[in-house]
Amino acid sequence: MQLVLATRNANKLEEIRDVLGLNPHTVKSSFDYPQIPDVVEDKDTLEGNAIKKATTIAAATGCWALADDSGLEVDALAGAPGVYSARYAGEHCSYLDNCNKLLFEMEGKTNRRARFRTVLALVNLVGEVRTLEGAMEGTILTEMRGEGGFGYDPVFMPEGYDLSYAEFDPAEKNRISHRGKALHAAIEQWGALFAQI
Repeated sequence: MQLVLATRNANKLEEIRDVLGLNPHTVKSSFDYPQIPDVVEDKDTLEGNAIKKATTIAAATGCWALADDSGLEVDALAGAPGVYSARYAGEHCSYLDNCNKLLFEMEGKTNRRARFRTVLALVNLVGEVRTLEGAMEGTILTEMRGEGGFGYDPVFMPEGYDLSYAEFDPAEKNRISHRGKALHAAIEQWGALFAQI
């Protein structure tokens, strides 16, 4: 079994490999296939985007593919940015741009409840799809805190903690985060498959 991690996001790739314990020398990523264009994430759900990415990469590489799509859902913004989390401040925006836009949109709002959600999709050589999800409830901070992590980590404080995601040790964040929960569920449900790599 050959597996490709269907992402060109280096931060996601590192988290996925760390949690799953996958050998970077035997498990490829989209970086290893520069001839394959980026998959356009145009579905209206995280699950739809994850399935599209995994299905496209599996078909293009002839390998099993694992994809993730994650989003931040803010109650006071009717679930935004959601599937548009990566490009909330516009195409080719930076993590900082997205955080700044979110903080601007949240100015004066008392309901700061939010959640991060991740959907993983695993697709085999004949196009069969398996999916699972991980989520973490939390709140949006009033300012950025911490130097670690990526994305919205500096403005998201997970429920039950007094730290932003960006203030966590990476291993601890991977243990409790939305993506970490999804990946640990993948180990439980798909571990026998991963053991074949």
